[in-house]
Amino acid sequence: MEQNIQNTELSKEEIDALVYQAAFAADEKDREKSRRTIMKSAYKMGIIPASIQGLYEAAGKGLYKNKTVPAINVRGITYDTARCIFKTALKLNVGAFIFEIARTEAAYTGQKPAEYTSSVLAAAIREGFTGFVFIQADHTQVNAGKFKADPQKEINSIKEYIKEAISGGFLNIDIDASTVVDLEKPTLEQQQENNCAITALMTEYIRSIEPQGVTVSVGGEIGEVGGKNSTVEDLKTFMTGYNSRIKTGIKGISKISVQTGTTHGGVVLPDGSIAHVDLDFKTLETLSIMSQQEFGLAGAVQHGASTLPQEAFGMFAQTGAAEVHLATGFQNITMDSNNFPKDLRDRMYVYLAKNHANERKAGETDEQFYYKTRKRAWGPFKKETWDIPETKKQAIREELEAEFFMMFEKLNVANSVDLVNKYVPASSQYNWDF
Repeated sequence: MEQNIQNTELSKEEIDALVYQAAFAADEKDREKSRRTIMKSAYKMGIIPASIQGLYEAAGKGLYKNKTVPAINVRGITYDTARCIFKTALKLNVGAFIFEIARTEAAYTGQKPAEYTSSVLAAAIREGFTGFVFIQADHTQVNAGKFKADPQKEINSIKEYIKEAISGGFLNIDIDASTVVDLEKPTLEQQQENNCAITALMTEYIRSIEPQGVTVSVGGEIGEVGGKNSTVEDLKTFMTGYNSRIKTGIKGISKISVQTGTTHGGVVLPDGSIAHVDLDFKTLETLSIMSQQEFGLAGAVQHGASTLPQEAFGMFAQTGAAEVHLATGFQNITMDSNNFPKDLRDRMYVYLAKNHANERKAGETDEQFYYKTRKRAWGPFKKETWDIPETKKQAIREELEAEFFMMFEKLNVANSVDLVNKYVPASSQYNWDF
């Protein structure tokens, strides 16, 4: 698909008003009507939600190398943040990038899949982007406690979210059953048993409901982020168990998330600074190569990377990582900006102190507590953050654009539009039923 700037059917003022209605109209029917109008307008312009499966299959065959696709979690002021991403992508001719939100994030930020997709597509319209737009359900995660109490109920809950996500234009789904890996069991096969079984089950479910002609890109995860580092043996054990459980003829996962030493959001020190992380790039490289050569996957996926120093980002492409997930660093740029209204941030912190005090650990400083919990303020203050004065939002967007520019370049996805168009077939797009 061609990527260029062209005139739209909607003026800038009209798309601004429409996306605001899609998020905040008093009546759900009005919100839904606005979302469908955005999606229909985007589709007519050639802005198409799609699956990245074809690109990842090409990586698994060694048809391209040393490019790491950024998967960007957008928690707040989604329309404005997505505008920054598209604007930067146009400058650098980037086609290989993903918008994502985790199941838990969608809940605490107050962004159901259809709303998230409409915000992203509206941003593409606003910035004049055309082409494939990859939107992903990150960490479609098994809650270990709920699974232990009632396995079938938790499975059904995950299926319901997957169905909602796909119908909302999420054609890339990451299954995370690493939460039920049991390291207390004596063998690797037993440790990974539930993970293999649930990931296979969910893959089959996704295949049963994916849109006709579309192969949803599905990811698996072998090690919980923040836990022990993944090993070659973990990968082999999981893939062997997964492949033995999935039905013949069912397309399997396209990538595998691993743990190499990071944590989500980074580790915050008492003074509010982020601790240095010794990320194991050698393990990441080894697991990426093995996943490609032995199992035909795109490579390993790195989570919890946005708070790493800039020099680390060039290493992901060099080690062959297929994808890197980025969230908290962008939240930090936004919330810590001098252009983010201080009175609003103070009110968000008052809310957190009142409503999330149970998450405060003994000995934590205020800096540590608010850093850890402030992601939970996006939902309750969603409208107030969208209503930040335009001059201040423009300044924040400029700060974010500088970070996206750096990441796109260091992850080596600049000038990737032709690569995406070469390997992502037109059939990967979502055919909206208007």
